[in-house]
Amino acid sequence: MSAFVDAQSGGFSINLVHRDSEGSPFYNPKETPARRVGNAGRRSIGRVHRFSHMHPSDPDAQLTANNGEYLVNISLGTPPFPIVAIADTGSDIIWTQCKPCTDCYKQDAPLFDPKSSSSYRTVSCSSNACNSLQSEGSSCSSDGSVCEYQVSYGDQSHTQGDVAAETLTLESKTGNPVALPKTVIGCGHDNAGTFSPKGSGIVGLGGGPASLVSQLGSSIGGKFSYCMVPYAAAKPTSTMNFGTNAVVSGNGVLSTPLISDPSQPTFYFLQLEAVSVGSKKIAFQGSSIGGSGNIIIDSGTTLTLVPTDFFSQLSDAVETQVTGGTKTSDPEGFFSLCYVPDSSLKLPPVTAHFKGADVVLTSDNIFIQVNDKVVCLAFYANDQLSIYGNVAQQNFLIGYDLPKQTLSFKPTDCTNT
Repeated sequence: MSAFVDAQSGGFSINLVHRDSEGSPFYNPKETPARRVGNAGRRSIGRVHRFSHMHPSDPDAQLTANNGEYLVNISLGTPPFPIVAIADTGSDIIWTQCKPCTDCYKQDAPLFDPKSSSSYRTVSCSSNACNSLQSEGSSCSSDGSVCEYQVSYGDQSHTQGDVAAETLTLESKTGNPVALPKTVIGCGHDNAGTFSPKGSGIVGLGGGPASLVSQLGSSIGGKFSYCMVPYAAAKPTSTMNFGTNAVVSGNGVLSTPLISDPSQPTFYFLQLEAVSVGSKKIAFQGSSIGGSGNIIIDSGTTLTLVPTDFFSQLSDAVETQVTGGTKTSDPEGFFSLCYVPDSSLKLPPVTAHFKGADVVLTSDNIFIQVNDKVVCLAFYANDQLSIYGNVAQQNFLIGYDLPKQTLSFKPTDCTNT
């Protein structure tokens, strides 16, 4: 196993497993495809409530603290202890439940025991590692010897425990594990709320200093990318790349500024200027937060969430220009614009006009298959925060270059990555 990857000598890639696929502990074979898609849509609404630090008022929007859409296999400690963690671009801290538990939620997998790891070290309150977690509510233990963290989610869920430096090991696609020594993690001893017993950790991939991406830092040249397969693909596994593996180049690459907001360093903001449906161009205002950025790009949100006025214009434009097919209702009652996708159905071309990048979307980016007979518009009205979701990102190689502050799109068959 290697230590931190040197971006000059190469990068590495890992698998991302969708939480509703057969390779996931969250997979429920009794759920219909429509139910899975509906649940993913509801989780999208939950995430925006969490992101905007508001409590959900919609009874259907059950916010859960572990509602990301993709999982990653990691290990903690020496010897490596396997954990299936949610990969979350909407949070920063890396944490798992740890023994001993003063108050832990039920977890199907065994708990990580720091005493069984020779590489586990708690960190002091005066350390840089502790300072990096100030946004996560870091504090000192009662005797002043150990840095502690506390994260509270919008649904009253919480995790708190010790801040530690530990070896985190990623399962790379080449089969050679990548060991990252002295990674700052949260070792949760008091965790409660709506956490699912199927999950055993979260890997934060946001822009804050405590995230995995930030901790890798110069070792990956500030670069990461991912390529997400469509929900209906036979191969359910997507790819995430770091370092030189994450460079997006070649024909068809479009780039737009990646905008940071110091008041919300976790989030990756973009400037979406308009969306075209056929010849109709609809100006986009988006969120009032994020400085010059007006929409967050997030791998863990399924749908693209846009203001109500914009959604109405977009939905009307799509409905007006769709030909063939039969308009129908969502069997789960969640989506507002749905069709029976017979051979006569033709969808209008849709382009997302980001600053400097006109991204042409395919039908798989615009509509989501809820069952064998129904497809629905994969956008949803929300006035709190605008999010460019993962359906719109599928079959694009999405590259983040943090030093250059650019985000790149390249149309790609992600089943071949």
